[in-house]
Amino acid sequence: SYLSGAYFSDLVTWYHLAWTGETERRRNPLLATLMSQGAGYDAEDRRNLVASIGELLAGLIPRWRALAERGQVELSSTPQTHPLSPLLLDFSAARESLPDAPLPFAAAYPGGRSRVIRQIDDARSSHAERFGAPPVGMWPAEGAVSADFVKHLVAAGCRWIASGEGVLNNSLAASKLVDPRAPYHPWQLQQAPGLTLFFRDERLSDLIGFDYAKWHGRDAAQHLVLQLEAILDAAAENETPVVSIILDGENAWEHYPYNGYYFFEDLYGLLAAHPRIRTTTYAELLARTEPPVAGKLPQLTAGSWVYGTLSTWIGDEAKNRGWDLLCEAKQSCDRVLASGRLDAAQIAAVEAQLAICESSDWFWWFGDYNPSTAVASFDSLYRRNLARLYRLLQLEPPAQLEKPICAGSSDAAHDGTMRRAK
Repeated sequence: SYLSGAYFSDLVTWYHLAWTGETERRRNPLLATLMSQGAGYDAEDRRNLVASIGELLAGLIPRWRALAERGQVELSSTPQTHPLSPLLLDFSAARESLPDAPLPFAAAYPGGRSRVIRQIDDARSSHAERFGAPPVGMWPAEGAVSADFVKHLVAAGCRWIASGEGVLNNSLAASKLVDPRAPYHPWQLQQAPGLTLFFRDERLSDLIGFDYAKWHGRDAAQHLVLQLEAILDAAAENETPVVSIILDGENAWEHYPYNGYYFFEDLYGLLAAHPRIRTTTYAELLARTEPPVAGKLPQLTAGSWVYGTLSTWIGDEAKNRGWDLLCEAKQSCDRVLASGRLDAAQIAAVEAQLAICESSDWFWWFGDYNPSTAVASFDSLYRRNLARLYRLLQLEPPAQLEKPICAGSSDAAHDGTMRRAK
């Protein structure tokens, strides 16, 4: 029957097959066989599929480490649990780009400076453990930067960071600078010596993230190369443009036919054969005998890759309430840790849970522009994580954690996982 055990057996198998990548489907005969079979999967089929996925996952870090060691990729990092570091340091950073932005009732996140340093150090240590060396650069969570934050990245040994073109535009405006080619060369800050800043080309990045999925793969690839050629043709005689295409993780590819397989095949083929365009990494650029000339940015306006502001994570009632709940939990955390009543293992568990609660994604989802079902899930999960933090502190979670923070919208215009830069 339709809802029989066999149906649910097939359903769980289809689910895992649906999330396999196109390259693996072409490489792994088991996946091709199971997809062709279509139905009637038995326990052995499921065991073989799960074992195959396990092998793939176990090989991911060695695979990427090998690619990095051969110079085919550069691996960057992000502070450990993806926190909005400029806001952990100073809520008023939100007002650098939006002067009237409402802020949480709490004046600041308690101990934010030490938490940001810990998040950076943990990420670099984790990266070194897995890939043999700390990352040369970092993509801060959501490309969110501030002048205060970049100083901590410099102190940690970062040589480059990247952010959004909106941040660059706001910073240039605040500095009263006009540079039509601003996104196409690196930048440096006087207050952050040794650090180079790159800014994503929002138009080209968003074409890949949102538009090319609707195109034929080869047409999209050719269009992107034409845009790069136009940037190169407009360059001054001694200029070598640097175009940064930065995407929001893996989210775009599920919208492409065949997970973007044909788009990538065509794009990489065109780029590899192009006489004037070269793919590279930030580390390779900076290691050149004559690296691209960096412009001097007098000041950095705090913001992110979304709209050039921090408004996706702070500034409305629900987001600010989320911050206030976190601040209250952090105050309790500080008091308990200072009391000395937890042992080393308990302290480690508390610190790990606190880091989870500091993630930026909780605040991303609060807002009536996101779909209500997703908001409800993340709202509940955030409050449950805060409650778990209290329990690890051997405290009773406050009753307010039982109340939803935000309802979301029943007619949101998108699924919430990605957002255009503008």
